[in-house]
Order: sequence, then C-alpha cells, then structure tokens
Amino acid sequence: MARTTVDAQLAKLRKAKEALEQKEKALLARSNGKVIAKIVQLAKDNGISAAQIAEALKGDKPKATRAKKSSGKRAAVAPKYRNPANANETWTGRGRAPLWAKALKDAGTLDSALIQPTTA
Repeated sequence: MARTTVDAQLAKLRKAKEALEQKEKALLARSNGKVIAKIVQLAKDNGISAAQIAEALKGDKPKATRAKKSSGKRAAVAPKYRNPANANETWTGRGRAPLWAKALKDAGTLDSALIQPTTA
C-alpha cells in the first residue's frame, strides 16, 4: 500500500477546509438575508428611516433607550456653612469639603460654622 505524504494530506485538508468555509458563508448569507428582511419590515411598519438605523448603528445603544440627561444646570443650593475666618467663603455641605471646612470637621467644630437662618 502506498502511503500519502504529509504534503498531500495537508493539501487535502486545506481543500476540505476551503469547501467548509464556502458552505459556512452560504449559510450565513442565507440566514442574514432573512434577518435583514425582518429588520426592513419592522422599520417600514414603525416608520423608521434608513438614516435613523444607520445613526443607531454608530452608537452603542439606540437613542430611544438612552437615559436622557437633564437639560440645563442643576438648581443652586443655598450655602449651609460660612468660613469663620473669611465670611466670603461658604460651602453648601455637598461635594468635596473645602480645606477650611475639613479642618473644622476634623477638629469637631464644623457646627460652629453653620449659617443661622434669618427670620424676617
């Protein structure tokens, strides 16, 4: 019996691999065609344009499902603390504390800097 060489075996395997890749491409094309047809039908049914679909494909998520950011800036909050050493420096008590507030807090005297509400 004649033995086939390694090169012949490799050539045979490469040919089989190529044939399988061609079949895979054909199956994917057929499957993708069905999916695309469904997408087109859904777009037509819902009045979605090709431009909207293209724009949605550019981003990670469709615009309709993204959380909307609040428009404009947040409302200003009245200051809660005033620097005893400099009356122009205030802090709302939110966010990172300024150095003077941190020093008062570390000393346990932050309440001494509370702004007293004025009654009119």
